[in-house]
This record gives sequence, C-alpha cells and structure tokens, in this order.
Amino acid sequence: MAVKIRLKRMGAKKRPFYRIVVADSRAPRDGRFIEEIGYYNPVSEPKEIKIDDEKAVKWLKDGAQPTDTVKYLLRKSGIIGE
Repeated sequence: MAVKIRLKRMGAKKRPFYRIVVADSRAPRDGRFIEEIGYYNPVSEPKEIKIDDEKAVKWLKDGAQPTDTVKYLLRKSGIIGE
C-alpha cells in the first residue's frame, strides 16, 4: 500500500481551506484518509500553516511520500530541510 501525505480540500466555493492528511494513494482526493496531521489556510493573511511535527516526522520515517505542495509546506514549517 503506497501512502501519501497530501491536501484534502475543504471550505466553500472560492474560499479554499485544506487539511493535510495521510492517505492511501488510491483513495480519492477528498475521500478516505488514515490520519489528519494539520491544516493550511491560503486565504487568510498571512497564510496559516499548522502541522503536527511529531506525526509528520513519524509518517515520513515510515515511508509516506509527500506531494509537491505538501513538501513545500513541510519545508516552510521547518519540519524537513532542503
């Protein structure tokens, strides 16, 4: 089972809000997930990023692959380096 760390879109039309979740790569974008590890609000000023460091590191060590956007957010939060 390939596990990904990716965004799940929430919020209203034209007002996106994303939850950062760990999910099976075969599951739909907004479908079933294994665990929620944080959220990202691109609408607020400044942009709001909250990620549980311990859970993110645990899943990365277990082999979960972050998507490009989540990798950027993890770098911005200081969880992973360059």
